[in-house]
Amino acid sequence: MTATRAVNIPRSPSGSAAPRPGVRPSTGRTGTCFDNAITESFFASLECELLDRRTFRTRPEAERVVFAHIEGFYNPRRRHSANDRLSPAEYERRQALKNVRPVTRPA
Repeated sequence: MTATRAVNIPRSPSGSAAPRPGVRPSTGRTGTCFDNAITESFFASLECELLDRRTFRTRPEAERVVFAHIEGFYNPRRRHSANDRLSPAEYERRQALKNVRPVTRPA
């Protein structure tokens, strides 16, 4: 059970939330690395594809199974719409190749 409480946040003249001293405003926007939709999707997939289907006797057993699922299936093989239908591992590999600069040798 969770409880949610509405809070009135003072607004600046521009309409954005006025940050209190020591509090940084949110930097997240849809489609940025700060957007947690991908993280929420990951945990929903993990729960549906793995956790709802079995029971674990111990925490270490659960940790081993979750690790094996992530490293053996989720990262190398499962395709994601946020990654142009590529697996996370393939997406990272392609991004790394884009950032490789050819080695230039002095003449």
